[in-house]
Amino acid sequence: MVSVNLKDLIVLYPLIFLAGFVDSIAGGGGLISLPAYLFIGLPSHNALATNKLSSTIGTIFSTLRYAKGRAIVYVVAVPSVIGSLIGSHIGARLALVLSDSVLKVILAFLIPFAAVVVLLANPKRSATYEVENISKIRTILISGLIGLTIGMYDGFFGPGTGTFLIILYVSVLSLDHISASGTAKIVNLASNVGALLTFIVGGKVMYSIGLPAALFGIAGNWIGSGLALKKGAKIIKPVIIVVLIILFTKVLMDLV
Repeated sequence: MVSVNLKDLIVLYPLIFLAGFVDSIAGGGGLISLPAYLFIGLPSHNALATNKLSSTIGTIFSTLRYAKGRAIVYVVAVPSVIGSLIGSHIGARLALVLSDSVLKVILAFLIPFAAVVVLLANPKRSATYEVENISKIRTILISGLIGLTIGMYDGFFGPGTGTFLIILYVSVLSLDHISASGTAKIVNLASNVGALLTFIVGGKVMYSIGLPAALFGIAGNWIGSGLALKKGAKIIKPVIIVVLIILFTKVLMDLV
């Protein structure tokens, strides 16, 4: 049995709020929430599973806010959601039996590349979806592949998922940052659900800790998504860069 005291919860819950706030704007909330669960003493598989529970519930609310603000591009979101559901299930299954050491080595090369991409990306100013020289069928296929690939990563490891989705939607499909964030949010929700169901079946979720934490995640997601809709790329792009720097630093520290 894992023993968690009041002091642990006082540390955990504000961090879950902060994770939800950051995640709703630019993804990467798992960089804060997953280490927080590990810090209070949860075993790695329980931390991954419980983090999926609280992040999934929180993400529902930021997704609803983006949908209300008409910031979700459904021709991209639907195939990405289908791909992410499949990918996250596969990734979560792997997480239950495999080490993440190889993935961390890959991330050490992937994250600097992602930082360069987001710095050089020149998204459309309009919040409407308009792709030049890309057919609808090709858009659907690319979106599905993005969902499958990032969904597998999210199910296996997780931190930075929303950030990577935003970067890909901006750089590959030419979405503006607001639409990319909204679309990424519903796809991230799907991958969270796929992974969470797998962890639930595996009996790894700690509900007594994760459900109260979800309330703080809801608050962070709701406030953050509202700020992103108002400020747009002015806040989203800088937060993405900060998240990438933190993620890269964490990966390097884990490798040492």
